[in-house]
Amino acid sequence: MNKTLLVTAMTLAAAALSAQAAARDAITIVGSSTVFPFSTAVAENFGRGGKFKTPKVESTGTGGGMKLFCGGTGVDHPDITNASRAMKASEFESCEKNGVKGITEVKIGYDGIVIAESKSGLDMTLTLKDIFTALAKDVPDASGKLIPNPNKTWKDVNPSLPDAKIEVLGPPPTSGTRDAFVELAMEGGCNAYPSIKDLKKTDEKKHKAVCQGVREDGAFIEAGENDNLIVQKLVANPKALGIFGYSFLEQNADKIRGVKVGGVAPEYDSIASGDYPISRSIYFYVKNAHVGTIPGIKEFVTEFTSDKAWGPDGYLADKGLIALPDAERKAEAQSAKALTPMEKPAK
Repeated sequence: MNKTLLVTAMTLAAAALSAQAAARDAITIVGSSTVFPFSTAVAENFGRGGKFKTPKVESTGTGGGMKLFCGGTGVDHPDITNASRAMKASEFESCEKNGVKGITEVKIGYDGIVIAESKSGLDMTLTLKDIFTALAKDVPDASGKLIPNPNKTWKDVNPSLPDAKIEVLGPPPTSGTRDAFVELAMEGGCNAYPSIKDLKKTDEKKHKAVCQGVREDGAFIEAGENDNLIVQKLVANPKALGIFGYSFLEQNADKIRGVKVGGVAPEYDSIASGDYPISRSIYFYVKNAHVGTIPGIKEFVTEFTSDKAWGPDGYLADKGLIALPDAERKAEAQSAKALTPMEKPAK
């Protein structure tokens, strides 16, 4: 294609996007159920300003959001996706393949993945090894041989735990919370077994499959992307445990409590310091091609990255957001406002 034709094609594409955008005058946001409460709070504050319509925020799960976000450009595709983990290289490649080039990554803070129970529950304290032993698809027997998980009760997992049936409600594979949980909690626990830890040296792929494999016999129950539904089920069944982001614990502290992991409770300070062992960063991603076409994207990003929103004393702290350290928050805000395109993630 010669230069004149290329310029003409780009002009036509921009005009088409602009024409499409006339049919949509509000920002569309998809993605993580964990980031959903934060994004919704910012959207509501943003909409109250009166200059722009309140953005539409949907909870689709991190994986589902990435798929929608990377589907293409134009009015039929979202402008922003929330994520409770960083974008994968494969997702970045999918975006590029579909013409989504120029993506700004914004790290918004930290979150702890909470294992919670009803306030009238079992009063559990777990180690990462307990979590793996309870929820893994396959576990080592006394000789170190991997067998289908035989553990039916928490007492089977660890004699010091209650003699109660293992019932854990958690997110589906499309969830960033699930990705982070299997990477941080399950894999952390499986390496407590020397035979599995040694496997990583000889067969890294099998090691990952064993460590991140979740049982499918009913002990782990996929509860969809609606974390509020898990909270309701914990209240209804005091012997069950649930897995979700810290913000949902914070919002429902009158009904549920966090289980200590490795002797550390899931609290603001322990997550911010990294002492709580199941902690992770959370993000949103901006489709730069939509900026200036879909109204208000730059202004929404500015609102989200203002100290009145995501600062330690901002309104998102009331929702359970763990703020970034001051210097990191300042650097992220500058990158976000400049809409600096991200590099391709490492595989």
